[in-house]
Amino acid sequence: MVTNGGKHSLYNLMMALIEPGDEVIIPAPYWVSYPEMVKLAGGTPVLIETALESGFKISPAQLKAAVTPKTRLFVLNSPSNPTGSVYSPDEIRALAQVVVDADIWAVSDEIYEKILYDGAQHLSIGAASPEAFNHTIISNGFAKAYSMTGWRVGYLAGPTELINAASKIQGHCTSNVCTFAQFGAIAALESSQDCVEQMRQAFEQRRAYIVSAVQAIPSLVCATPQGAFYLYIDISKLGIGSVDFCTALLDEKHVAAIPGIAFGAEHTVRMSYATGLDTIKKGIDRLDAFIHSRL
Repeated sequence: MVTNGGKHSLYNLMMALIEPGDEVIIPAPYWVSYPEMVKLAGGTPVLIETALESGFKISPAQLKAAVTPKTRLFVLNSPSNPTGSVYSPDEIRALAQVVVDADIWAVSDEIYEKILYDGAQHLSIGAASPEAFNHTIISNGFAKAYSMTGWRVGYLAGPTELINAASKIQGHCTSNVCTFAQFGAIAALESSQDCVEQMRQAFEQRRAYIVSAVQAIPSLVCATPQGAFYLYIDISKLGIGSVDFCTALLDEKHVAAIPGIAFGAEHTVRMSYATGLDTIKKGIDRLDAFIHSRL
């Protein structure tokens, strides 16, 4: 089904699939709306913490331990917003086996699937095995890879009965995606993909600069993202919460960052490099001055 963006795909899914009392396993850090969508549907988010040392990725053992008789759904986002982490094909297959063994659903949010670096490979959990295919729902869209954010075109793929239910929900809230946006999505899929690769290369260049620059700033720790266009920074050495950090950075240096508390990790912040390199360099210079003023 075609939806009003990837966010709406996931919302429709939660409303169609989740009943009061159902549990939904969500690795943290997570995209801000995942837990709230579960709550709106009457479900219970089960948040599983991950760490920098593991690449902010949930392990099969963690997933298995989190499953209970109430578990209905596992939310997987690779490449990840906010961390930029990417699960390897082997890691995906291992998680898929847990999903199959537990007989639960997995929803794979693949909105950043085309934005990968350093040879990272994207494997949909639904492609891990025939059994995994039967337990998987796919959420995707055109906002990131095709720079169509304002067009609000996404899609949801899964079993016919479930998709029909999600379509009914959409019909009673936002109706359908406007016609010109749908034709734009068709053009994006059927035209040359050279522009997607050109943009990916631009992101890769910006990533190289911002990672090196931030790692050179005292008290800031970050890993090199393998996908998407975000840098996830650990600020715990500064002894300041993420909201206070981002508020002060914006007020004093006019640099915007997202507080990690929104993603389920208080002592972190997210910065985007989906902008020009000159702007990124200016922002990093201001971030450097901001940190040094506090040391």
